[in-house]
Amino acid sequence: MRRLFRVKSPQKIVEIGKIKIGGYGENPIVLVGTMFYTGHKIVEKRKNGKFDKKRAEELVNMQETLSDETGIPSMLDIVAISEDEFKRYIDFIAEITDSPFMIDAWKIPPKIGAARYIKEIGLEDRVIYNSLSPWSEDLEREIRELREIGLKYGLTVAYNMEDPSVEGRIKLLKDKLLPALEKAGFKHILIDTSVLNIPSLAFSLLACKKIKEEFGHPVGCAPSNGTDIWKYPKEKWGNLGFAAVDSAVHAITALLWNDFILYGAIENAKWVFPAVAAANSILATFLFDETGEIPESLHPLNKLFPEFVEQLKKV
Repeated sequence: MRRLFRVKSPQKIVEIGKIKIGGYGENPIVLVGTMFYTGHKIVEKRKNGKFDKKRAEELVNMQETLSDETGIPSMLDIVAISEDEFKRYIDFIAEITDSPFMIDAWKIPPKIGAARYIKEIGLEDRVIYNSLSPWSEDLEREIRELREIGLKYGLTVAYNMEDPSVEGRIKLLKDKLLPALEKAGFKHILIDTSVLNIPSLAFSLLACKKIKEEFGHPVGCAPSNGTDIWKYPKEKWGNLGFAAVDSAVHAITALLWNDFILYGAIENAKWVFPAVAAANSILATFLFDETGEIPESLHPLNKLFPEFVEQLKKV
């Protein structure tokens, strides 16, 4: 039997809160929306973490509503540039939702400070460290401090700056990143294959497949890194043109070996969730053709196309 969409090797499933990430395709793809990013209009004063709480809650509620409507699970990616700023965002998110979330910063001190705060207030069961990356300014220090803190969930970025090929990313994971994650004490690992532009997404997707085959860890990427920097659609066709390109790129990503997708600005949820739900339903049907298996429960295929699922059960 041919196996194009389902990998053959054993797969690890990361459970965080009510969400399952990974597997052979039985679990729906998880979408991660970013908040408090650079230029986010809800941020009023980044230095002291002042933001529009009303609008922030509306955005979280919008993502969760779309998640409920489509059957696509959702998480948040929280960006900050200082420990104090992180604390304000973390307290707010923890109060308004039980959704899992990532803590995301370029520099080590704010990330470590946020990780320590997460541990202090007992939220480690719903937080992913984003990320232990190959461009860390002091990887050994980061590993040492993370091991002392003891977070459970860690994400790494499989991008080899010297060799961006699929083989280069696998080598980096084997030689550096997976040992680093183990030393840091993470019990559950997610791998982001890093997207530079829209065409390079091909290498990221192929890397996802190879990583699932070799290591079994849940994999994903951020196609929005490619769509956001390509200004042509918005300049030529306006916001609708951008939304069309963004939807198409995320749908393609959802079809090919991704367990989670960081889809960028949370405002984009209104077109990304429907696009990914449609693609995930197509993927589930491809997998049915290969395995005869129908995904369980609230998968988009079941939620959005119940009559078709009943037909499949009779095949």
